[in-house]
Amino acid sequence: MNKENGVLAGVTVLDISEVMQAPLAAQVLGDLGARVIKIERPGGDLMRRMDTHAVRHGLMSSYFAALNRNKVSVPLDMKTEGGLMVMRQLAAKADVLIHNYRPGVMERFGLGYDDLSKANPRIVYAVASGYGESGPLSTRPGQDMAAQSISGILASTTREGLPALISTAAIDFASGMILAQGILAALLERKNSDRGQKVSICLLDTAIAMQMCEVASQQMYNYTTNWVDRNLNWVFPTSNGHVTVLGFFRENPLTLICNALGMPDLAQREEFSDLAKQVARKSDIFELVKDEFAKFTCDEVLARLEAQDIICAPVLTLEEALMHPQVERNEMLITVDVEGQSPIRIVGNPLKMTRTPPRTYRGPARLGADTLSVLREFGFSDDRVNELVAEGAVLAN
Repeated sequence: MNKENGVLAGVTVLDISEVMQAPLAAQVLGDLGARVIKIERPGGDLMRRMDTHAVRHGLMSSYFAALNRNKVSVPLDMKTEGGLMVMRQLAAKADVLIHNYRPGVMERFGLGYDDLSKANPRIVYAVASGYGESGPLSTRPGQDMAAQSISGILASTTREGLPALISTAAIDFASGMILAQGILAALLERKNSDRGQKVSICLLDTAIAMQMCEVASQQMYNYTTNWVDRNLNWVFPTSNGHVTVLGFFRENPLTLICNALGMPDLAQREEFSDLAKQVARKSDIFELVKDEFAKFTCDEVLARLEAQDIICAPVLTLEEALMHPQVERNEMLITVDVEGQSPIRIVGNPLKMTRTPPRTYRGPARLGADTLSVLREFGFSDDRVNELVAEGAVLAN
């Protein structure tokens, strides 16, 4: 598929990052048509090795594949003179550089924004971190679950009375998407100024921003907002699974729930006569209605709740969710080719656009598969590339 039709056709991105937060931002740019060159350490992105099943069988890591389509792979060792020289030469011609090294690392290599912008004033220099580039936590390694913990998210998510970590890396995802947004804004502004700029994001700031409504209630009026507790929101067991039932946006959700279940209206009782009283005695209501839910299958009770205009959903496994007709209709799973094995299925870009949608131009690259072609493009002769390979400065497969 031709990248010339992409929104970012002609934009060259150096992705000097690994794991999720920053690689996701780079993948978004690739989906929009940018040429993304993934600069990897000689051993490759950590995500290549974290899928132990794939490693044992000599296959492409599913985790790496999820975050690295639409990229070419150039492994180099910036600790060598040759590798550092290659890196600087690539950066001198790039439109965007993305990294997630800890503060000070790129500067020690002479690859900080101040250094690179002298040779390339138009470069958009994007930095992803755990806690920011300065401050008491800036040198700590960042990770999604640590960000959940320190940001207040974990304290509001409990299971059996204890804080419960969220397995899905929602903060990493949000942070990567915001970083991509910042890069796009900087590229747009560059058309007017003809100058790049530094763009940065961190997991902690993202996690705080994700709680903007909760923060506003605490800071403005000194009360805690917990969205689960604010209404008649529950997960009920049915005869063959579980359903989520939400009372949001309904003046008297209890009456509607009782109508759906075909039981007497509990809202007629004084102790449950308005929403405030219902929320205050949620646990009592749960005990009164849970056996009624258990009389029905998930499909039956969902149909009854939907007829009363109650927001509800089945509790599905990931496998079940991927087979849901709506997910299929939204075309969220895509098939991509991988060298040396059968085509794979991964999640595509959720963004929909009518004329210039995100596209998949290639699957995840094998480590070093593109070193020779990329370095040729940047003016290196085959002999010089062979010398760099022999020196251990770059890896080519």
